Amino acid sequence: MNAPGGSGADAAGHPRSARVRGRTAAAFVLLAPFFLLFLAVLVLPVGYALWLSLFTEKHSGLGFGGTETVFSGIGNYTAALGDPAFRDGFLVLAAYCLLYIPLLLGGALALALLLDSALARARRFFQLALFLPHAVPGIIAALIWVYLYTPQLSPVVRAMEAGGVGFDFFSADGALPSVVNIALWEWLGYNMVIFYAALQAIDRSVLEAATVDGAGAWRTAFSVKVPLIRASVVMVALFTVIGSLQLFTEPLILNKGAGSAVSSTWTPNMYAYSAAFDRNDYGLAAAASVLLALAAALMSFAVTRLAAGRKEKQT
Repeated sequence: MNAPGGSGADAAGHPRSARVRGRTAAAFVLLAPFFLLFLAVLVLPVGYALWLSLFTEKHSGLGFGGTETVFSGIGNYTAALGDPAFRDGFLVLAAYCLLYIPLLLGGALALALLLDSALARARRFFQLALFLPHAVPGIIAALIWVYLYTPQLSPVVRAMEAGGVGFDFFSADGALPSVVNIALWEWLGYNMVIFYAALQAIDRSVLEAATVDGAGAWRTAFSVKVPLIRASVVMVALFTVIGSLQLFTEPLILNKGAGSAVSSTWTPNMYAYSAAFDRNDYGLAAAASVLLALAAALMSFAVTRLAAGRKEKQT
């Protein structure tokens, strides 16, 4: 008999060390594709962006000579932070998040609770109908809504004007609600499906116990169901915050509308895009992207800490 802690052998007579090595090798083989993909699509691009942000191109000979790439250190970062257009982009994002995130989370949760209730009918139909907009690519969805926002083309605008309602979707006051509307149309049904799946996983005996205790439909929904799917709500909120900070496609398409108040630097992502492809300043674009990534990381940390704090208070 082997002493405790000795090498020993399994039931088939294989040494424990060989078994451990076999499991390690199997784990390495299974995890290797993920880490290779993670390295290729995240680590290397982020590292290259950080490297690129430290350099800038200098033109000699009054613009007629060649270009020289020189080390600028944090010069691109100070240039981005010193540009009012870049800073204003974060103000637009803040307003967008304050308007969009509560509407998305509240709307998706309300729809999921409605579909999960005993009063709901034709659940499969409404799930499919609400999810279908998400199947439309973002750029196509934005083009559809630009058409619906254009006064000379849109039957919606004509109907509003016939009813005495005038609203310019491309104006300075209308641009933000217009973008929020497009994003809600795209993502409301998707997040509703996530919440509905979480609600379906709740043990029905818990809901029956709440009913026996005298809880009505509203009390059961908000005092029993919502707390039980809290992890799903936090996950959706986290992904929504990250996605909101990356706002790009919808305002980029809205920028093409006639008389649109959406500029080419309306959001930080658009600012980086304009710096790279309109001004060919890749160092500035990389620096703006890194700053936006840092903002997304800080916001994600804040959301997770806030959720953890509330969980500790409840326990």
